[in-house]
Amino acid sequence: MAPDAATAAAPALSVKGLNKHFGERHAVRDVSFDVARGELLAIIGPNGAGKTTLLTMLAGIRTPETGSVAQAPGSTARIGWVPQQTAVYTKLTVAQNLRLFAKLEKVADVDETVKRMLDQTGLGERADDELGSLSGGNRQRVNIAVGLLADPPVLLLDEPSGALDPRQRARLWGFITALTERGTAVIFATHDIAEAERHADRVLVLADGEMLFDDTPGELKAVAGADDEHDLEQAFVSFLRTRGH
Repeated sequence: MAPDAATAAAPALSVKGLNKHFGERHAVRDVSFDVARGELLAIIGPNGAGKTTLLTMLAGIRTPETGSVAQAPGSTARIGWVPQQTAVYTKLTVAQNLRLFAKLEKVADVDETVKRMLDQTGLGERADDELGSLSGGNRQRVNIAVGLLADPPVLLLDEPSGALDPRQRARLWGFITALTERGTAVIFATHDIAEAERHADRVLVLADGEMLFDDTPGELKAVAGADDEHDLEQAFVSFLRTRGH
């Protein structure tokens, strides 16, 4: 049954007032935002800004002290989570990894799900290859495939292309963009500001756990007083400096 207009218009994810401390350090401070279906949202900020902590709360790995994370009405699928360090097994083949994690996710049809993910990721020809024999880019695609096994409406990525070369990075982002075109909301944390400028529909800027900005990359440049000759990284550094970070 097709969703009604109100459900279809609801955010894929709604985040309200998240807070998290580690000892005396306030790692995430009252962070709120919504993400639409098919939106690609980048979280950027200096080291220690709270990016990974925020993602792990969205994924349900860490529990916020206050606040809430809610998916669209009627959504029962778990949020997909792809950590920075690959969670797959190098001695198993691609298909064996997908089959193992599909069972852990308790998908209804393991064989069909594995076949779908091999087709979707373009890794069908590598199904019987051990993970340890694959390039970094292909391993990361398998890692993302694991995060997609339950067909989540929201996918979280922590530094998804950090260890990849330019060709691997381009292929990975082509894959991620295809996901958003099919309606998956994707939230990724990155230190690569140029990557956020190139791919993200919106950027969130975190510093010391506080959300300082939530809008398009172009608007961040405008707020920082940057012209077209300046890239987003220059604007980002200027923006943080004006706010004492």
